[in-house]
Amino acid sequence: MDRIVVRGNGPLNGQIPIAGAKNACLTLMPATLLSEEPLTLTNAPRLSDIATMSALLRSLGTEITSMQDGKVLAMSSHGLDNHKADYDIVRKMRASILVLGPMLAREGHAIVSLPGGCAIGARPVDLHLKAMEALGAEMDLRDGYVHATARGGLKGGKIDFPFVSVGATENALLAASLAKGTTVITNAAREPEIVDLVHCLRRMGAQIEGEGTSTITIQGVDRLGGATHPVVVDRIELGTYMLAPAICGGEVELLGGRIDLIGAFCEKLDAAGISVRESDNGLTVARKNGRTKAVDVTTEPFPGFPTDLQAQMMALLCTADGTSVLEEKIFENRFMHAPELQRMGAHIDVHGGTATVTGVETLKGAPVMATDLRASVSLILAGLAAEGETVVNRVYHLDRGYEHVEDKLSAVGAKIERVHGE
Repeated sequence: MDRIVVRGNGPLNGQIPIAGAKNACLTLMPATLLSEEPLTLTNAPRLSDIATMSALLRSLGTEITSMQDGKVLAMSSHGLDNHKADYDIVRKMRASILVLGPMLAREGHAIVSLPGGCAIGARPVDLHLKAMEALGAEMDLRDGYVHATARGGLKGGKIDFPFVSVGATENALLAASLAKGTTVITNAAREPEIVDLVHCLRRMGAQIEGEGTSTITIQGVDRLGGATHPVVVDRIELGTYMLAPAICGGEVELLGGRIDLIGAFCEKLDAAGISVRESDNGLTVARKNGRTKAVDVTTEPFPGFPTDLQAQMMALLCTADGTSVLEEKIFENRFMHAPELQRMGAHIDVHGGTATVTGVETLKGAPVMATDLRASVSLILAGLAAEGETVVNRVYHLDRGYEHVEDKLSAVGAKIERVHGE
């Protein structure tokens, strides 16, 4: 099993290109199921999760050609020949549930295994199922599979989510685009990945209004066509690499970065004493004079502070001047990186959904273990600023969400390498 070895060695300087968004691409790919015409995605990230979604779509009959070293995905679902998303593939990734809405909308029936994924909370799929029921589908759960049927096709309806769910909003959008009549989604997610999906569906011929707000209206159409669509920049990868010079010092330009994607995160960096400024090619980040200041962070749905940047932010605050309080309101069990950071000398006290971090002067390198995707990269960031050597084990989590992380960080001066296991 691979591991990442990091040696703290001071400031970082240079440029890091930011890839297309994993979470956006995983949502865009199932849109191919809505049309018999080709859908081509550009700026696709090269990640294991993308390979898993590709395998799932191929199992349903989608043809996928990967071009330009994986950055372009040309897909065609003209010949779907299977309506069952099998457990062996779906168990690897929660986003697999996003094939449910498109298959129901186009084919009128679907069988989808209940998904797996990271162990950072229950994250049930009941909101996805209730959204399909609101569009007239009949749902039957048996033997670990969702058996969904829409006799006569899906029909427009009112979907009122009790709380914001990005995945359920995405599934509802995909399904409603081909439903007969008008669908109104209230308490919809507002994330950039939702906006990106709507832009893609609109290119395919969908009639949707209100993306980026909490109410989205979809006027169903009879059919959708093909399109070519660029995947939006990955705001989580962007925020992660912005933290590298914040933790280590130096100045790094993030190519393709946009403040509008992570405004709340940038506000916290500014309060912590980190400079973020727009450049011709993206964003430039540098630590201001002196030690980072402690700040309090509460995770919230967009446009609030992203839960997917909480672990990385904790790594920064481990060496900040003062005491910070991080409150996790999106997922339970999302402080599993805290004990690993404590192995490096961090002072962290976790009680339920709150972590209190008292900054120390320096962290010490240590062998640590990744527990999930974002936790894994938080340990790498901590290792960049620690004295000595940090070995991050179980980095298969990392490859689900970050492409060539060791190459990107090495290019700005980090001492980091991947050691392949036996």
